[in-house]
Parts: sequence; structure tokens; C-alpha cells
Amino acid sequence: MRSCKLLAAIILLFGVSMSTADARGGWSIIEFSDARIIIEINATDGDSGIQMFVDGEGWKRLAVYDPRARRVLSVRGRGGVGQTGLTELFFESAEPGFDELPLDEFLERFPEGEYHFVGRSVERDWLVGVAELTHNLPAGPNILVPEEDATVSPNGLTVIWEAVTTQFGGGILDGDIVAYQVIVEQEEPVLRVFSADVPGNVTSMSIPGEFLQPGVEYKVEVLAIEESGNQTLTEVPFFTSD
Repeated sequence: MRSCKLLAAIILLFGVSMSTADARGGWSIIEFSDARIIIEINATDGDSGIQMFVDGEGWKRLAVYDPRARRVLSVRGRGGVGQTGLTELFFESAEPGFDELPLDEFLERFPEGEYHFVGRSVERDWLVGVAELTHNLPAGPNILVPEEDATVSPNGLTVIWEAVTTQFGGGILDGDIVAYQVIVEQEEPVLRVFSADVPGNVTSMSIPGEFLQPGVEYKVEVLAIEESGNQTLTEVPFFTSD
């Protein structure tokens, strides 16, 4: 069934039949080494966006179809890029606020189900992949330390948050939290970023004094990552003392 769907997607994308492909010298079907689609929610700002990632041997054309067989993305390399080929591709969509695009309307745009990735390699082989999108959306982590706009010592900081067990908007989360990501960012006078992932049963992370500087404004983000890959973040600004 999966092979039939992928072959149907190929025919939809490029308008060719097996006999036509054979006449052009034959082809083979190779799976992308990775294909993913996830939803990210910013619980602090109140917005949502879609993210996609695909990786495979050098390709020059790519299209992605949603579960309704609608093409939602099309990429084509030309000139030197098309001749050399692409491998990894990551993008994230714009993130309109819920006042502009309510979450239920956003989810209607990106229904649950299988998204089919179909590409053509530089050697004219077909590249295919399938990624599952769910609407299992974790709530944003409740950051306990630091508190919003708190002033902390530049000698080190332990970020602490509550474990996420609920769905964004309320209710029990269908899946499990498999990881948290902690990001501490300094924007001025130069951009500096500290980022680390921890398992889903960990609810704290130490930020070393080697990263922090005195008298600087920072922002900490904690992302709860559900087993489907969907993630929700909460962010808190804080300062270091002089």
C-alpha cells in the first residue's frame, strides 16, 4: 500500500508513467534517509508554525503532499544547484499569532496523517519518504526558575520547570514527552546562544557561569517535545547582576 501511494505521488508530481521512465533509461526508488513534519507552538507569544525537514542523497526536485493529496511544498534546484544537488533541507513557516490565525484554523490547514515527500535525484532516481503529522500538542512548560525579569548571579544558573503532562489548551496529553530543550540567548551586544537537550524525565538544567556575563539581559526558552516531534515552548526574560 505504501509503495502504491508513493508511486501515485510520483506520477502526480512529474506526470510520467513507468513505461515512460523505462524509455528514458530506467530508474530506481530510494528512500530519503529522513523526512519529518512537526508543529511548534510558542505558548508565551501565542502563535504556531509548521516545520519540515528532509535529508537524502543529492536531489534536484522535491514536492510534499498532504494527506488529502494536495501539494503543499515544491522545491527545484536550477543551474549549479540543480547540477550538484541538495541534501538536507529544513524550513519553518511564518508564525501568525492566534488572534490572526486561531489554532483550530491552523490545524485545518495542516491535517493529521501521512505527508509524502517525493523527489528526483541528480542521477534521475526517485526519492521518496513518508512523515506522520499528529495534533498531539504539549502544553508550554511552566518555568519556575528564573522568574520573569528576575536578576540572577552571573556565576551560574539552574533553570527549573514543571513536567508537562497536559495538552496545549487543556486535557491529558495523548503522547509522552520524550525530551526538553533548554535555550538561553543573549542578544546584545553580540548574539550568543546556549542550547542543550535533556530526557523527558528531567526538569532542570544548569547553565554554567562560563556562558553568563554580568549585567546582561537574557532570555530562556524551555521546549517540551512530544514523541511525534511536536513541540511547545515557553520563554522568560531575566538579567544577570553586575
